[in-house]
Amino acid sequence: MRRALLFIISIWFALGTSASAQSDDRAFRLAVPDELVDSGLMAHVLPRFSLKTSRRADITPEAPDAMLGPEGIPVFARGDVAYALALVTEDADARAFLDWLQSTAGQSAVTGFVPSSGAAFTAIVAAPVAEPIMFEGDIAKGLAVAEVHCTRCHTVAPGDRSNIASTPSFMALRALPDWDQRFAAFFALNPHPAFLRVEGLSPPFDPSRPPSMIPIVISEAEMEDVQAYAASLAPAELGKDVEAR
Repeated sequence: MRRALLFIISIWFALGTSASAQSDDRAFRLAVPDELVDSGLMAHVLPRFSLKTSRRADITPEAPDAMLGPEGIPVFARGDVAYALALVTEDADARAFLDWLQSTAGQSAVTGFVPSSGAAFTAIVAAPVAEPIMFEGDIAKGLAVAEVHCTRCHTVAPGDRSNIASTPSFMALRALPDWDQRFAAFFALNPHPAFLRVEGLSPPFDPSRPPSMIPIVISEAEMEDVQAYAASLAPAELGKDVEAR
């Protein structure tokens, strides 16, 4: 059975290599456990991967660019056994295979395969890890801007107590898991749009609903300085998990 499947895959690869412009430079080496080859899954998914991406995977245990097995980024499962793809080299075609396996098309190809015996394959997609937002403003200038405008409501520096008690300090906000997203979009989050504008980013104040307090207008550079200053602060040690509201 396994020999027959390998023969089918090798014939398909041979046909694929007839397109000379897309042969060697659009291929990568893939190590696959015997049980996956025996199941017929690879003969099912690899042609679909190539059709979608014009790239080819050569199954070989020798010097692979990527390996399907227990280690790496989870991509699918069969019963209680999870399979992951580990990128051994920085080959772009191997990375494209991982991206495809994690895509809707790749997951559909895996789950759409019906093995002749044994359990079906199920989808596994690792939760994406959010890249931290990098703020590149001037920290010192950001503190100055925050002291002029943000202390109306927030404590902006350790030791400062001049804020509204119900409003979180910058340090407390830094303790939130999504602090960077909050500071990145603070000018668009309520209640800021009612009294604060960033030149070139925020819409004008609504004439029918004028600000209830002296409006704040800052430049985009000043906004970036405040964000950089906030990023430089150590998160508050509150003694328990901070609840995002």
